[in-house]
Amino acid sequence: MTAAVPLTPELSPSWLRPLVDNVGEVPEAFRRRLPADVLAMVTAAKEGAALRGDGRDAAVLVLFSGPQCASTDGAPPDDADLLLTVRAATLRHHAGQAAFPGGASDPGDDGPVATALREAHEETGIDVTRLHPLATLERTFIAPSGFHVVPVLAYSPDPGPVAVVDEAETAIVARVPVRAFINPANRLMVYRRALHRRFAGPAFLLNQMLVWGFTGQVISAMLDVAGWAQPWDSNDIRELDEAMALLDHEGGR
Repeated sequence: MTAAVPLTPELSPSWLRPLVDNVGEVPEAFRRRLPADVLAMVTAAKEGAALRGDGRDAAVLVLFSGPQCASTDGAPPDDADLLLTVRAATLRHHAGQAAFPGGASDPGDDGPVATALREAHEETGIDVTRLHPLATLERTFIAPSGFHVVPVLAYSPDPGPVAVVDEAETAIVARVPVRAFINPANRLMVYRRALHRRFAGPAFLLNQMLVWGFTGQVISAMLDVAGWAQPWDSNDIRELDEAMALLDHEGGR
């Protein structure tokens, strides 16, 4: 059995404190960008899955790394980063999509924190003894994959090396600078043409990846709650394939 891991919010650095202390505000910040009809659809799907007993439990690791001290203005240090992966293009669900490391819970996992740490180690080789789990975010139902996902917020002053462990599952493992997400030039809104509703969600166009969907929404909400977000052009709305083409041809922005 993967033992329960305690949450230690007191070990968060000063620059993460605004997020850790107000983590309960992330769901509202997350939903703020959902149109009323889309929010109703998401809520109905979650409630329906709960009534039917559908879906599997899962957890993802939202790992911030960097020095303890903040910048003089309270912003994250220049070398603070966030751990992300890009899923292999051959996977059945979310192929080629940027995501937090994580996955489905195993029967031996003692809660979502244990699941997130185990899955992160399996995907990236990270030494989980270097990590401090700080808080859990609201359990969210992801209708396309049928998972009930708990994001686990964690911190490490030095997580050590990370790398792709299984190329059949993961294409890229990267510690992405937090400043890249804050930079307004890297922000846009993305929608999928295949969906019945043309709902666009917050996304980030970076050097190696386009971060959109659930992961992009969580990062956007965290930036808002932490007070790190800067004004950006939310009217820059791209279809997913169009946004991916920008990444392929220009290497991000």
